[in-house]
Amino acid sequence: MTSLRMRIAVLLILSIAAVVGLATLAAMLALQPPSQDGNLQATISEIRTLMKVASLDRQTVADVGVQVDPKPASGQLDNGESEHLTNAARVAGLDTDIRVTPGPQSLEVTASIRLPDGRWLVTVLPSNRPPPGGAYVFAGWIFLILIGSAVVSLFAATKITMPLRIIDNAVSSVGPNGELGLVPEIGPAEVRATAQALNRLSRHLKVAIESRMRLVAAAGHDLRTPMTRMRLRAEFITDDEERSKWLSDLNELDQIADSAISLVREEVNQDTLEAVSLDLLIREIVTSVQQAGYAAETGLLKRATVRAGPIALRRALTNLIVNAATHGDGARVSVTANGMSAIVTVEDDGPGIPEDLMVHVFEPFFRVDAARRKTFPGAGLGMAIAREIIARFSGTVELTNRRPNGLLQTIIVPLAI
Repeated sequence: MTSLRMRIAVLLILSIAAVVGLATLAAMLALQPPSQDGNLQATISEIRTLMKVASLDRQTVADVGVQVDPKPASGQLDNGESEHLTNAARVAGLDTDIRVTPGPQSLEVTASIRLPDGRWLVTVLPSNRPPPGGAYVFAGWIFLILIGSAVVSLFAATKITMPLRIIDNAVSSVGPNGELGLVPEIGPAEVRATAQALNRLSRHLKVAIESRMRLVAAAGHDLRTPMTRMRLRAEFITDDEERSKWLSDLNELDQIADSAISLVREEVNQDTLEAVSLDLLIREIVTSVQQAGYAAETGLLKRATVRAGPIALRRALTNLIVNAATHGDGARVSVTANGMSAIVTVEDDGPGIPEDLMVHVFEPFFRVDAARRKTFPGAGLGMAIAREIIARFSGTVELTNRRPNGLLQTIIVPLAI
């Protein structure tokens, strides 16, 4: 019961049930039926009158439907009610026995009253017991209260939370460029204020991201001119070793600028989704990586089709495989399927990543060991770009250390439906 809608509905149900229950209790107290003692005294008084009239004029009691028979009425004897009436009659000074059997109607009983001469006065009396089926009537009453209050409460909770659901849907549709659809500014004042704030936030995010992209693109473009001049000057350095160092540093600057621009573009890129055969794509990537001089091989390649941008997905998987081949002494790549997801695993036998640094792996420009930059050139953006691409296709990238050594990269992407 974590949703606001259900909490409001339950609160309304309990409130309605409590109000109706208290109102019912108040009505029962205000409209109390006659007491059982009063009914019993009236019944004994009626019996006393009938016995006196029968002893004086039997024709009179016969005219009002009361019989005087030599035997009590037949039927299943109600021992409890019979004993109750007999004791009440004796307390009232009547020396008689009363036998109670079922009456002609559900709320009546047939009472057989022994007269002093041994005959039995048979008459119909109202029953002092509650009407039959009272428990079912009460249960039905409670059931109707609960069903009615539930329907009303769910309807009210739905209407109350509808603007919030509109806002939630709008927020969940935020794209990689930080833009979300216009949130309808409707509902109560608080909801309208929230919608207005979200619309403002969306506009500000869009402007900020566009500004960042223009800034990075402009910086990368502006760096080209001084780096070109430096490259030309480096060509005139007579010392071969010194010239090689300058050219290597300039190449690394080119890679950093290109990778930074690529990362920003991946964050705002909107590829056309297509059905991509993941097993064939992995086979092609591993072949191209091998041709580039990296140690890589394929393992089990189960058939799996996902919906993604083929160029972007190739770039992401290439980055992860090259990373394993470069830092892990070779990469082994497999493709499997589990339920509704395709799973790509990239294993290596390298040193792995310290557990305390694992959370920083996907940060831009992160390196496990900065001292290894000279051995493994690059901008440190490959993992960040790969995760950005995989996330755009509703996938995830997870890293775990293998035992005794090595790293396992697990890429999970939903299968195409």
